[in-house]
Amino acid sequence: MKPPTAPAIFRHHFSSMGCPAEIVLYAGNAECAANAIAGAESEVHRLDHKYSHYRRDSELELMLQQASRAGGVRVDDETAALLNFATTQYQVSAGLFDITAGRLTALWDRAQAVPQAQQICSALALTGWHRVGWDGTMLHVPGGMRLDLGGVVKEYAADRAALQLKTAGIQSGYVDLGGDLHFLGPHPDGSAWRAGVRNPRGAGAIAAMTLHRGGLATSGDYERCLEVDGQRFGHIINPFTGWPVQGLASVTVVAPSCLLAGAVSTLAMLQGRDAGLEFLSTCGLQWMAHDGHFSWPGRNCMLQPPKLLRPGQPERNTKHANISCNNPSSNTSHNRSNPGDFTCHFAGNHGQLVAATG
Repeated sequence: MKPPTAPAIFRHHFSSMGCPAEIVLYAGNAECAANAIAGAESEVHRLDHKYSHYRRDSELELMLQQASRAGGVRVDDETAALLNFATTQYQVSAGLFDITAGRLTALWDRAQAVPQAQQICSALALTGWHRVGWDGTMLHVPGGMRLDLGGVVKEYAADRAALQLKTAGIQSGYVDLGGDLHFLGPHPDGSAWRAGVRNPRGAGAIAAMTLHRGGLATSGDYERCLEVDGQRFGHIINPFTGWPVQGLASVTVVAPSCLLAGAVSTLAMLQGRDAGLEFLSTCGLQWMAHDGHFSWPGRNCMLQPPKLLRPGQPERNTKHANISCNNPSSNTSHNRSNPGDFTCHFAGNHGQLVAATG
């Protein structure tokens, strides 16, 4: 009897959700790989068309138009699940994780100059999940409010694309959407994948995380950022002040799903350095954080914190305009999850990395 053919590795590059994407998998033949890749890529494009806040022809745009009318709009099950997830993150973060900050993110995303105080005030007036009517089925929003699902959908899309690959019979590989990854399973020989963690203040990767399966996501201030007089303004916005968060330059988290990893990394960024690090230390997941000068490797990492990346003082706080808003009352709690079979190693001779996250 002829021995079975060893699976070969296949790679496919494409663009979606405003970022480069890659699908890597092992399959028995090219036809099997092509069919699996086509299904996964199609799923990513479907979610981009459905939820992109950049596209005026997205289903999200139509939903918001209908949701601003009297009586609101009934949403489908998938959208309801994402809104419920976002609601949980809003509650857990005492309002810091807020998908209604779309007007604010539009002001800062790829901005060429610091927005005017009046622009920020106008956007703040249309920000706040407490202004939304949501009962799990029907959605009603104030006219002019924008929902930004960017902190949820890309990670969700990585998980969904991976599910498509699994449905097609793929057991080994990963999906990479702009540095947000979902690993289906280890290499056929059982060895783990290696994911590079990007230096938030320089070129290349400064660490390598290895994992067999699950999600990995990075939040940071180094993509789509604005620099004015040496001050960096990222695209992750505090929904109470209307200004980009300060304190941490990047946070990378490994979790059972990319969606969970992205939520935890974003929640840490939103809380600033000290509170963010404290939150990460209680989340029960593997993580790494950087403030631009120091790095803190979390659970299961070989290096003990802190490590000096380069000399310099911690970044100064931005002097914000005199803008305030009420913080909705909420009890803060942290979900704990099984960290899975993860390890972490700092940059050195680690061989080829699958991606520099972020």
